[in-house]
Amino acid sequence: MKRTYVFKLYRSKKNKKLHRLIEIASSVYNHLLALQKCFYRFYKSYIPLYRLQKHLTKLKQFQRFCHWNQLGSQALQEIAERIDKGYKRFFDALRKKREWKVCPPRFKPARKYKSFTLKQAGYKLFEDHCIRIGKEKYKFFKSRTIQGEIKTLTIKRDSLGDIYLCFSCEVKNEKVQESMTGKNAGFDFGLITFCTSSDEEKIESPLFFKRQQKALKHAHRKVSSKQKGSNQRKKAHLVVARLHRKVFRQRRAFHFEQARLLISRYDALFFEDLNLNAMKKRYGRKINDLGFHSFLQIVKNYAEQRGKIVHLIDRFEPTSKTCSSCGHAIKDLDLKVRSWCCEVCCTEHDRDINAAKNIFRVGTSTLRLGDVRPNKLAIAV
Repeated sequence: MKRTYVFKLYRSKKNKKLHRLIEIASSVYNHLLALQKCFYRFYKSYIPLYRLQKHLTKLKQFQRFCHWNQLGSQALQEIAERIDKGYKRFFDALRKKREWKVCPPRFKPARKYKSFTLKQAGYKLFEDHCIRIGKEKYKFFKSRTIQGEIKTLTIKRDSLGDIYLCFSCEVKNEKVQESMTGKNAGFDFGLITFCTSSDEEKIESPLFFKRQQKALKHAHRKVSSKQKGSNQRKKAHLVVARLHRKVFRQRRAFHFEQARLLISRYDALFFEDLNLNAMKKRYGRKINDLGFHSFLQIVKNYAEQRGKIVHLIDRFEPTSKTCSSCGHAIKDLDLKVRSWCCEVCCTEHDRDINAAKNIFRVGTSTLRLGDVRPNKLAIAV
C-alpha cells in the first residue's frame, strides 16, 4: 500500500536553487517532447522509453546541455518516464475509444512546470527536520513521523512559489480495527444539497468558490489594471493564487470531515456512478466547486483502511423517476421538479431522498446485503 507524506519547506533564500532545478527540469521535458514530435513527423513512429533515456545520457556530455547534470541522473530519467506515460495514456484512450478526452503531452513553460522526482539518490533525510538535496541543506515542517519505506521524493512548488516535499512510501496494508455499526445507506449527490442519505439526512453544499467569487473578481480586476511584466502585476497574480489555494483547502477539509463522519456511521455506502464530464458541460463550474470525484476518492480510501464497503451503482438506473415505495417508474421528470407524487400509491416524494432510497435498494440487492424490495402492498392500494 502506498502512502504520500507532504511537508512544506521553510522560506529561505536557498529555495531559489530548487526553483532553478525545476526550471532545468522544464527545459529537459520540453526538449525530449520536441524530439518525440520531430521523430514522429519524419518516421511516423514513437521513440521507446529506454532509447529516449539512452539518448538523454549522451546529450548531457555536450557543453550546451552540461547544466542538466545539476538535476541528477535519476531525476532526468524520471522526466523521460513522464513523457512515456503520457503518450501511453493517450494511445490507450484512442484504442479503447473512451468517452473522456485524453490529450498527448504538451510543451510547458518554466513558470507552469511544477516538480521533479528523485528516487534512491540525490537526497538525504536527517532527524532534525532537515533534508539535503544536492549539496544544500533545507529545513521543513515535519508535522508527523514518516512511516514505511521511502520510494521516491518529489520536490513540488505551487503557484505561490512555496515548495513542498512529497515522500511516497510503501507501507503495510494494516486495516484500522473499527467497530461495525450494522447500518447501511445510499447517497444521492445534488446541486442544491451536496449529498442526501436514504436516512433522510441532507448535507448542504458549502460552495466555497461561490463564496470567494466576489473577492476573486476584484483581484482579477487588479491584475488587469497593472502593466504587463511589472512587479505590481506579479504581486496581484499572487493575490489571485492565494484565494484559489484557500478555496481548494476549504473544499478538501470539508471532504475529509464528511468522509470521516460517513465512514464512522455506516458499514456499507452506496453512491451513483455519475458522468461528471457531461455534468460539467451542462452545469459548469458548480460541479467543479462541489468536487464529487475527489470526495468519492477520499471516501474509498477511508473505507479501505477501516474495512467498510463503498459501492457505485449503474449511472443509468432510474433512481429519481422510480417510486421507492411501490417501484412504479414515471416516464419523464424534469430537473426543476423537486417533489412529486406517485400515480399508483399516491406517496409524496422528495426527489433527492427518493433517489437516495432507490440507490440504497439497488446497492444492497446487488451485494445481497438484505431484502429491501419495494412494498408490494402499496401497488394494490
